[in-house]
Amino acid sequence: MPKVYHVSAIWDPEAKVWVSNSDVPGLVIETATLAEFEALMRALVPEMIEDHHGKDGSVSVEWNSSGTFELAAA
Repeated sequence: MPKVYHVSAIWDPEAKVWVSNSDVPGLVIETATLAEFEALMRALVPEMIEDHHGKDGSVSVEWNSSGTFELAAA
């Protein structure tokens, strides 16, 4: 069974960026959009895993995003 890594995109309302929280060694992502976050994650995760663990089989990545925003009453 392949190892499963976890990556979360968390919205930072003060900085107005998505930041990463993960168990992938060395992975640090900060982007303005979720689309950019996903693209960087897909590019960087294989590199980070190979750098720290070599090429020894397949791995899975489970990712999610979360954020909070406020709505003004009409």
